[in-house]
Amino acid sequence: MKIKLFTIALFVVTVLVSCTDNDDKNSDYGRLSVNLTDAPFPHDLVAEANVTIFKIDARYKGEMDINSEVEDNSDASMTKEDKSSFVVLMEDEMEVNLLELTNGVTKNLVDLDVPVGIYDLVRVYVKGVNVVLTDGSTFDLKVPSGEQTGIKIFIKPGLVVEGGLSADLLLDFDVSKSFVAKGEGSTFENITGFNFKPVIKACNMSTAGTLSGKVTTLQEEVAVGLEGAQVAVFAADTLNTTTFTDADGKYMVMGLMAGSYDVEVELSTYQKESVTDIEIVAGNTTSQDFILVAGE
Repeated sequence: MKIKLFTIALFVVTVLVSCTDNDDKNSDYGRLSVNLTDAPFPHDLVAEANVTIFKIDARYKGEMDINSEVEDNSDASMTKEDKSSFVVLMEDEMEVNLLELTNGVTKNLVDLDVPVGIYDLVRVYVKGVNVVLTDGSTFDLKVPSGEQTGIKIFIKPGLVVEGGLSADLLLDFDVSKSFVAKGEGSTFENITGFNFKPVIKACNMSTAGTLSGKVTTLQEEVAVGLEGAQVAVFAADTLNTTTFTDADGKYMVMGLMAGSYDVEVELSTYQKESVTDIEIVAGNTTSQDFILVAGE
């Protein structure tokens, strides 16, 4: 009798566990995480590049076959009748100094459950944009429509959120292209202000990988990190992105689509170094170090 009761209890537990697992996989919601990073740029005169993000929403395209292609539709005003709608992801004010988000440092903006399906567009609403120079000078910048309609960032291919699973989206805010100095720009006296022309790239981290490493030179047979070296990443002879090494000579490029890349490293007074056919794997980090030799 005890054996029969134990068998029945075990069967019930097994059924409950199976149902729970099945419910997770078939859930109507999945987890969406959105992180912000910045492609660094070597501007010795700039101390801060600040923005206040106060809202983020995403265009929901519905529950599609994950193997089907998402249409490239630049019309962000589609309604529910068009089988699209916007899902609000965040409505809290968040002040960010973009210069702090370099070489792998990210700021989490969103982490919540959203309806399963495909999302192909994110709108980021910003205000309070300003640039602070290293001499303390501050320039307030006008936001061209970003405060009213949001900065539109297309996700190609669309980000798929599956039931009970997590999806990660990376927003790469290119400061060097977004904050354009007025005037000569080479000295404090020559900078008369900045134009704000936001350039942000969205990357699905489930289909992308990361490249990281260190740039050094040998001094008395000891490897010393080199700060400010430019690391240029090429795909099929076309420049994909650039970054710069930090004070320790380290660099990191996130959001590279899986595939083969060529990388060149340059720094004044040193000879250029390059490596070809570096393989980037989705969801993984590829390490590649460089040793620069002082030029003649």
